[in-house]
Order: sequence, then C-alpha cells, then structure tokens
Amino acid sequence: MPSVSDTYIENRQRVQPTHTNNYESAHGGNVVKWMDEIGAMSAMRAAGETCVTAKINGLDFKRPVPQGDTCVIESYVYAVGRTSLRTRIRAYRESPRTGERDLTTESYFVFVAVDADGSPTPVPELEVAGERCRELRDEALAAEPDEDR
Repeated sequence: MPSVSDTYIENRQRVQPTHTNNYESAHGGNVVKWMDEIGAMSAMRAAGETCVTAKINGLDFKRPVPQGDTCVIESYVYAVGRTSLRTRIRAYRESPRTGERDLTTESYFVFVAVDADGSPTPVPELEVAGERCRELRDEALAAEPDEDR
C-alpha cells in the first residue's frame, strides 16, 4: 500500500523564452501543463496504473514566474476513492541563484486510474503513516475546495 509521502514529487522547469507570454513570464498554459504532468506522476505512484486527468479544481494564479527563473512543481496524492486520486499541486517561482521561493499557483487535481483499455480501474488504499504523511494530508484537506470533499 503506497503512502502519501511515496507520492510526493518535486520537479523543476527553467522558464525559457519559448515558455513565456508577452510579459516575459511563464505562460499560464505551460504552468498548468507542468502541473498536470507532475500530478499524473504522483497519481501513478499511488495507483500503480496509468492515470488520466478527470478534474482541475481551484486553479489560482497568484503571481508570475519570470523568464530565467525556475518553476518548481510540488505534487502529492492525499486521498483516494475507488478509482480516483485527489492530488494537491503547487507551483513556485524559484531564483536559480539563491533558491528563494514564492508560491505562484496552486490547485487540486483529480486523476482516475485506467487499465490498458482506458476503463477506470480500482486503486489501492493510501497509507497515512508517520508525521510527514499526516502533515501533507492534513494541509491538503484543510485547504481543499469544498466541492472536492
């Protein structure tokens, strides 16, 4: 049985000119794409199956990620249903020289595990053992949009 911390993934993407909009900051579509990709990886770690995006809830862009900075994506699964996985995903702007970070975007994605035919397939229970697992899960549940509960 996978644990919450087993699903935790953090990835970085350097914001290049081809990733930017007219304001020389990461295009929102690119940030969402990076969040979706890393979120799916977290879901697949929990499910042990291919996972597809079913819902994006509460996508909030708080500040831009300027060209030349790093976009850090943090993702983990905090709850599961029969075939679904609820995933908290946050993006940060990070200075590549200092490591200074600011939260830029956060959201909750729901993924569904699918079999080889693309049909929903059951996922294992999610273990919440240890302080780190409890902290991650409790933070996600406290901030989760009401419609996901």
